[in-house]
Amino acid sequence: MMPLALILQSKGHAIIGSDRAYDQGASPEKFNLLTSKGISLFPQDGSGLANADVLVVSGAIEDTVPDVAAAKAKGIAIKTRAEILSSLFNDAPCGISIAGTSGKSTVTGMVATIFDACKMDPTVMNGGMITNFDGNAACPAANMRVGQGKAFITETDESDGSIALYNPAIAALNNIALDHMPLDQLKTIFSAFLGRASRAVVVNMDDPHIPSLLKDCKALVISYGINAAEATLKAHNITYRPDGVDFTVQGQKVSLGVAGRHNVLNALAALGIAIAAGIDLNYAINGLERFTGIKRRLQVVGTQGGVTVIDDFGHNPDKIAATLETLKQFDGRLLVMFQAHGFAPLRLMGDEIVQSFARHLAPEDELIMPEVYYAGGTVDRSVTAKDVIAKAEEAGIKAKWFAERPQCAQYLKTAAKEGDRIVIMGARDDSLTDFAKALCA
Repeated sequence: MMPLALILQSKGHAIIGSDRAYDQGASPEKFNLLTSKGISLFPQDGSGLANADVLVVSGAIEDTVPDVAAAKAKGIAIKTRAEILSSLFNDAPCGISIAGTSGKSTVTGMVATIFDACKMDPTVMNGGMITNFDGNAACPAANMRVGQGKAFITETDESDGSIALYNPAIAALNNIALDHMPLDQLKTIFSAFLGRASRAVVVNMDDPHIPSLLKDCKALVISYGINAAEATLKAHNITYRPDGVDFTVQGQKVSLGVAGRHNVLNALAALGIAIAAGIDLNYAINGLERFTGIKRRLQVVGTQGGVTVIDDFGHNPDKIAATLETLKQFDGRLLVMFQAHGFAPLRLMGDEIVQSFARHLAPEDELIMPEVYYAGGTVDRSVTAKDVIAKAEEAGIKAKWFAERPQCAQYLKTAAKEGDRIVIMGARDDSLTDFAKALCA
């Protein structure tokens, strides 16, 4: 919502807004940034709607929220975030949409960095904070950029079906895995998405679900992969480093500043998108190598007493696996505090989350969970973090449940020893970063 608000403001709209977290005094840096840009904030009690023409809501906002009730009472139009964003995107001369159940924010950040380095002046909308954009004059916030060029680069969410609103020139699909909905439903959504691309589709041929989705594609197909023999862009000679990874593609060496096999695939996707947009591979690689990461993606918060604290966005089975696979390439016990970001995801994929931890955690590693992050509203709370921890113990994982985060912090401070790595893992909750920083301190 924040980058969308700032992009709309750059187009001359007056923006006001509300947020539960603002009312609770959480994430002050984010809200201070908004007010510093001239966006007024008000309590989420319906009082700020007096001068509004349109109320824009995220997918997490229920009809019971007072702002929604006030808008309905006053006859104010209500639009979703996706409706507004897609209208901006579809009006752009070259809309570039990055989709998939994992890696969207990172690929978007990589593509944005390439286009910025190539002086293409893109508009960018991202879910994650792009560290390269900190301090960039064209970026009021690090997860967005306001440009005058032809490209509008955005990650596109499939979880609520709003991906159907986007008509991309270039469509990228990273992967398909269980996340917010069943696989068959995801395949239908992503197949239609690729079919709407007018210029090119960029797809991961290492993913077994993707090749069958290309039958209705009318655009140029640029494929990539590590194992897929038929891939247009294939990574060779991969060498992993604690702070990055090196590989070659089409005979050109690439030295990434972000670690892990999953980031090799993310980088190939970004290069494929750049090529589809007409950028020479050499220029694309030079831009890609400037990419320094997305905040909360395997982000090292600090090291104290020989213990390293890492902040990570992992929340579905694939993301959790990618993080743990990367970390397990190097020595050090893992103490993972996993904050589930909703009760519904635990009902849908709790078993698969446990399986992901079971496959990648060693016997000496530990999994710690506080109770599920609850943002408010009416929700089925029949499956809890305590249930997941019980299943984790049955799977042979050394696991512990605590009712609240402060209890997790106390345990981690007692349990951690020199050489350990503490991973604070979870999504949709900015306070996890604050927790990680406080724990490190």
